[in-house]
Amino acid sequence: MNNTITPRQPDILLTTINASYIHASVGLRYLYANLNDLQSRSHIMEFTSHLRAADIVEKILEVNPKIIGFGVYIWNTEHTTKVISLLKIIAPEIIIIIGGPEVSYEYEQQTIFKLCDYLIPGAADCAFASLCQEVLDNKTNDKVYHFNEPALNALHLPYQYYTDEDINNRVLYVEASRGCPFKCEFCLSALDKTSLPFDIDVFLIEMEQLYQRGARNFKFVDRTFNLKVDTSLKILNFFLARIDDDLFLHFEIISDRLPDSLKETIARFPSGSLQFEVGVQSFNPQVQELISRKQDNKKTIENMLWLRNHSRAHIHADLIFGLPGEDLDSFAQGFNQLYQLKPQDIQLGILKRLRGTPVIRHTRNFQLKFETSAPYSILATDCVDFQLVQRMIRFARYWELIANSGHFGNTLTLLLADKTFQRFLIFSDWLYKYSGKTHQISLRKLYDYLYYGLNTCFEIPATLISTLLLEDYKSAGLKGKPEFYKMLGH
Repeated sequence: MNNTITPRQPDILLTTINASYIHASVGLRYLYANLNDLQSRSHIMEFTSHLRAADIVEKILEVNPKIIGFGVYIWNTEHTTKVISLLKIIAPEIIIIIGGPEVSYEYEQQTIFKLCDYLIPGAADCAFASLCQEVLDNKTNDKVYHFNEPALNALHLPYQYYTDEDINNRVLYVEASRGCPFKCEFCLSALDKTSLPFDIDVFLIEMEQLYQRGARNFKFVDRTFNLKVDTSLKILNFFLARIDDDLFLHFEIISDRLPDSLKETIARFPSGSLQFEVGVQSFNPQVQELISRKQDNKKTIENMLWLRNHSRAHIHADLIFGLPGEDLDSFAQGFNQLYQLKPQDIQLGILKRLRGTPVIRHTRNFQLKFETSAPYSILATDCVDFQLVQRMIRFARYWELIANSGHFGNTLTLLLADKTFQRFLIFSDWLYKYSGKTHQISLRKLYDYLYYGLNTCFEIPATLISTLLLEDYKSAGLKGKPEFYKMLGH
């Protein structure tokens, strides 16, 4: 999995369970880059969530490490807990060190914390090396290993440790800054003091080396890419000078901060090269104030309209359902408002109570009820009950399959008409009742569902539905006659 020199029997194994193969863990590579003298005794192994815990343990034991460092995140905590549990039964002599966002706060009662030997809360870039050395030297430590975080510019950057396989097949995660100056209470970044930059010239040298090795898919994990405009321009101009048909850049931007200098540069990028993640989350000013979110809605709307009308960037916009103080009518109004801005994707997220986030302070006043295990999704509030949350989870899934897929451009005009949210909720409720499914629905079957659903829910003439559906069907490249078309006698 890694083309760095691997010891025959490494003392230290760095590992994590990724959501899917396409994701390459930049966190593991930061730890590896900063192991210093221990690097030659270390190895990286990455797994994906489709593997059984026992299969992962088997592969780990083939390496026979003395120390294993696990990166723990909200999407892999349960799986990682199973892996560590098995390791402690089969090979209890192996020292287990855990770290990552999921175990940096409120960890005392977690099973994974009870199973591990050591935990490093917070950024562990250099702390991991220090702890490993002490373990190898048989020094004793407290179970929770605290370490002063070094300045960012003191870190060895990890990008040379992306392998050729990573570069050719996976998304490369990079960061020009860490942290966030904003305090949105649903986000772990609310705990940051500010946003800190890496040395931009050093960072761009690293990007040049990746680019020369063939890297073309860069996902910036910076929470606020356009916070410092001069730095944003340097990065954009760096890539603009190297633009080709394969280059793809993903940035998370502050929605209400898009000065003319940035607009001018963004407008120069060709189609397919830029994707902006725009976290709107809510358009309700009272809800925004309640969760300490500072957002100029007027500027956000202006900037999103500009991006759609004057740039070729792909816009991925986020909304969160279940925020304290927001009821269905408020969310529907915000959803419709966002849809009118025509982002290519709208991701409807369900509020999650990430460990350590301040949103928990609203529990009593707004009767917030969350799952007690990952992903800690909201179950109900004083404004939305459990049944409505369930409906919205299905809405989000069907929206992803239909509206975000790009396969139903013509049919969507019939489905959504002038009341986007309300009509899609009606259709979503019908689709779940009719099919009983939210997953394992083929693209071909979706065309049939839309045909029956549009006719049943909105009494649209079958001939009009079939005409538009057939255009979309052909555009999707599907062969043969669709089932709904056969039903019409064709």
